[in-house]
Amino acid sequence: METLTPAEVAQTLGVSPNRVRQLIRDGKLMAVPGSGNSKIPADFVKEGTVLKHLPGLLTVLRDGGFSEQEAFDWLFRDDESLPGTPVEALRGDRHTEVTRRAQALAL
Repeated sequence: METLTPAEVAQTLGVSPNRVRQLIRDGKLMAVPGSGNSKIPADFVKEGTVLKHLPGLLTVLRDGGFSEQEAFDWLFRDDESLPGTPVEALRGDRHTEVTRRAQALAL
C-alpha cells in the first residue's frame, strides 16, 4: 500500500499539513494505525480531494463499534463479493454498497 505524509496530502489537497492533521483528528481522513498521523493511504485521495464518501463511511464504522485498527483492516480486506476491497469499491464509486455492508457489520 502506498502511503503519503501529511505534507504530501496537503500539497495534493491544496491545504496546509495542519489542516490534514485536523481532518484526521475530526475523523474525515484516516492515517495508518500506529503511524501517528504520519502515513496516510494514497488510496484515500483521488483527483485532488479526499475520497468523496470516505468521511461518512468512517463515521459509520466508528458508530458501528469498529476500533481504528478494525476499520482500517476492513477497508483494505479483500472481499470477493465486491470484488476487491471496500476502498477500491469507494474509488470506483460503489459507495452505497460499501456503506450498506459497513452498517450490516455494526457491533
